[in-house]
Amino acid sequence: MLSASGYRTKKELKAAIGQRLKYYETSLFGSEYRPNGTVLMVGPDAYHNRKWYAKVTLRDDVIVKVE
Repeated sequence: MLSASGYRTKKELKAAIGQRLKYYETSLFGSEYRPNGTVLMVGPDAYHNRKWYAKVTLRDDVIVKVE
């Protein structure tokens, strides 16, 4: 799953560890988001401005790790 982030930088995303993930679904086939596990993020924009990528580990909708 690749979602667009609600964060301008990867550093900003890392600073959000311990908080709920802000994201925008990019799938044309419905929601692929799961509140537990690993998601792939692109930022700051999924369509026109891809400057960084991250692998985010979630537990109960909360960010626990950013790689």
